Amino acid sequence: MADDVDVDWNGPELETLIEGAEPAGLLLAAEHLLQVSRTEVPLEEGTLERSGTATVDESDRVAAVSYDTQYAVPQHEEMDWRHAAGRKAKYLEDPMNNERDTMLELAAAPIQQALGG
Repeated sequence: MADDVDVDWNGPELETLIEGAEPAGLLLAAEHLLQVSRTEVPLEEGTLERSGTATVDESDRVAAVSYDTQYAVPQHEEMDWRHAAGRKAKYLEDPMNNERDTMLELAAAPIQQALGG
């Protein structure tokens, strides 16, 4: 016969802690992606690189990294265009795939800290 165990469940409190920490983690992950992608973005004058931003929509719990020039999408998608050494098309997609584990760790860190971990 097992001993009775008394457990206090603080689910709503935990949810509040997690929800409060999520935006910070999302922003850390997005800023990391932005930093890495800036090392690969095609570079002529630096306008495209400087246009990059990392944002978080706290209500939807979504992070975004974007580049805001009229040629950002063509530069990203045109695989046949020539670029300076180390610069290339897929400057956002490739870092997103290659840095996935790091971004997950960064996103989780504020949540772990909020939960006392």
